[in-house]
Amino acid sequence: MTTPPRISLSGTNYEIGYNHGSSLRVQIARQIESYYEMFQNSSKLDREGVHRRAREYEATILKLVPHLHQEIVGIAEGAGVDVLDIVALNVRSEIVLGEFQDGCTSISWKVVGEDGKSIQYLAQNWDWVRPVQQNLALVEIEQEGKPTIKMVTEAGIVGKIGYNSHSVGVLLNALRASPTDTSKLPIHVLLRLCLESRTASEALSQIEKYGAASAQHILLGDLSGAQCLELSPIRNHCIYPKDNNFLAHTNHPIENTAIKEPSEFPGSKERLGRTHEIVETIGPKNLSPHRLRETIFNDGKNGNFSICASENACKPKWIRIMTLFNIVICLKEGSEPTAEVVFYNDSAAWIDPKNVLLL
Repeated sequence: MTTPPRISLSGTNYEIGYNHGSSLRVQIARQIESYYEMFQNSSKLDREGVHRRAREYEATILKLVPHLHQEIVGIAEGAGVDVLDIVALNVRSEIVLGEFQDGCTSISWKVVGEDGKSIQYLAQNWDWVRPVQQNLALVEIEQEGKPTIKMVTEAGIVGKIGYNSHSVGVLLNALRASPTDTSKLPIHVLLRLCLESRTASEALSQIEKYGAASAQHILLGDLSGAQCLELSPIRNHCIYPKDNNFLAHTNHPIENTAIKEPSEFPGSKERLGRTHEIVETIGPKNLSPHRLRETIFNDGKNGNFSICASENACKPKWIRIMTLFNIVICLKEGSEPTAEVVFYNDSAAWIDPKNVLLL
């Protein structure tokens, strides 16, 4: 694929949003078209039905995090679209909860480098439908009084997968479960609040303060370590690393009994088990982003349900899930945080070092 656009945003939240919208105007238009097709085919929701649901979440965003509502308004005006279309992009996980199957595999691994300093790796393959890949962007956001954010996001969405200048990083796995609660914040808005936080502890307090509108998993970490947050409108639950300082999560709840899946997420348990198998064989020594990519994240065992998943052409295009990109975030003691991103291209060449982008 072509390299995704890279944009740098700063100023007030409205200015950040407006420049986001104007810079990614073409991608946002494609995103809206793609998601409305998915909404219609997966949940029989037309544009009016989507707007009805989006309107409820917009009121919550305006009430709880007005600065991000201003950003959403700015994105809409910069892109020349209805603000409810941008709200719909930001709450797409909540609008059709349980219908989408965006399967992702996330890990954290805290190790000691050759220089004796600790390194916290946060890494994942992000799996979703091919049409969205052309609408991804590498985004940097500078806000007064807050850490600088670097993330990979979908055009029009205010928060997603990445890290900030205070060495706080976040990853995302979708979970499929009821209920939803429109009085709480959508997952992509919560991810943005995490990325605005100075520590993982501060990010967690933000999540607890506002609550998650749907069941989702965030892998949250900083230099002190990482934790899996299995979120639900009913009750949140944290999973901490065991003795090997390793965590992994896919697309099913592991410990949060408040999350009740309507059906098992295909391949999720197999991917989780496979991740632990690989970790046992490679060990923590001489770990690097490239080694993680070529071992865990390039693994093709279990076919279309593998950690590195190819598109299943037999399925309708709006549910043909495949790996779109890999990200490895490196939070190192005494160093600036960094991240490497590689976009999937249907061949093993995607893990070649020359295809790596620095976020």
